[in-house]
Amino acid sequence: MESISLKSAQDKVDAWIKEIGVRYFSELTNTAMLMEEVGELARVMARKFGEQSFKEGEEENLEEEMADVLWVLICLANQTGVDLETAFLKNIEKKTQRDKDRHKNNPKLY
Repeated sequence: MESISLKSAQDKVDAWIKEIGVRYFSELTNTAMLMEEVGELARVMARKFGEQSFKEGEEENLEEEMADVLWVLICLANQTGVDLETAFLKNIEKKTQRDKDRHKNNPKLY
């Protein structure tokens, strides 16, 4: 399977929306859809790693649910002009600066 950058993923989603999806849903609708997809991911996580069990006929589709969350997040980024690749790299730098010693000094992590 091919590996793609966040920029390429944003381009692929944009092309799909324009070719197949007709247009983006509104930012508000996509935000609601993101919350729905996160809820579906949480349900699978609770069943796979938590105390809940899968219902009869329910599938363990962790990969699919994570991809759904990513898809809608990419839609929102495209709609609002956010370059996810740049934003992600900035976020790593922020966390590195802010937390460089925090986790090493946290006795709860050992």
